[in-house]
Amino acid sequence: MRAIEVRELLPDHAGVALADLPIPEPGAGEVRVRVRAAAINFPDLLMTGGGYQLKPDLPFVSGLEFSGEVDAVGKGVSDWAAGDAVVGGNRFGAMAEYVVVPEEVLRAKPGALGWDEAAAYPVAYLTAYVALIRCAQVEPGEWVLVHGAAGGVGLATVDLAKALGARVIAVASSAEKRDAIARHYAPDAVISAEPGFRDEVKALTGGKGADVIFDPVGGDIFDESTRCIAFGGRLLVVGFTSGRIPEVSVNMPLIKGFSVVGVRAGEYGRRFPERGAENVAAIDALAAAGRIRPHVHAALDLADWREGFAMIERREVVGKVVLKP
Repeated sequence: MRAIEVRELLPDHAGVALADLPIPEPGAGEVRVRVRAAAINFPDLLMTGGGYQLKPDLPFVSGLEFSGEVDAVGKGVSDWAAGDAVVGGNRFGAMAEYVVVPEEVLRAKPGALGWDEAAAYPVAYLTAYVALIRCAQVEPGEWVLVHGAAGGVGLATVDLAKALGARVIAVASSAEKRDAIARHYAPDAVISAEPGFRDEVKALTGGKGADVIFDPVGGDIFDESTRCIAFGGRLLVVGFTSGRIPEVSVNMPLIKGFSVVGVRAGEYGRRFPERGAENVAAIDALAAAGRIRPHVHAALDLADWREGFAMIERREVVGKVVLKP
């Protein structure tokens, strides 16, 4: 089978190659899936150089999330049968024609989604759900400010916040990205990430500021966000794509009455398994009902993996890029 194999941990993905590997066999409790689409996530890129906290033994096949059809099942598997349409997430292995995973990581593919969309939604929308529902407890009518709104997780947050009845301000760095967000999701406002965005946010919200701020960027974006958050607001820390981990003097959340909340969707599910299962079921139900609409920026052949990685590194992607094995 064709697969994207990481053979050495080197800069610029130099240790990665399209390989011809044996088709894996499922063991007890495992399922083999014929992959139809595999989404590219930023951790996939980091793992090729050893820059992610998870460091699988070499060599390994890249890929966190996928959609496909059950091809074979191992001993003891009763919930899945050949031909079932599924989505799944594993820490690696998805960027291949076949992947073998534990049966419990699979879910039925929502019928409203095609293969590409189905591969693109599990990780991003789970993060958005944990952020907005579990961490921020967002209410209909509240103002939600989404930084990095063109990225996979940011765009999912825009989409989900609208589905939950919030008023959404999407922030993106380029006019092209802002146009795409407005065209596909029509948030209440789409603004630039340039310094001074706090004045726009204050004006849009009638002077009170945003009730919820979703921040995967950090750095100067976080700093300015503390100046346009409403009293009682929730500032969600999701990541630091700017490269700088910001700091806040605790007198600011005291005086302005806001909370700074860390968001780790995967860890949340591991700490609270029952609630984690509820989170997954909730986004699957929203997808099945057509209330959320994952956006695929590009669908590329597996052989074009390097271009897909480069699209993400150039920060030109709106939504997700998927590979087609």
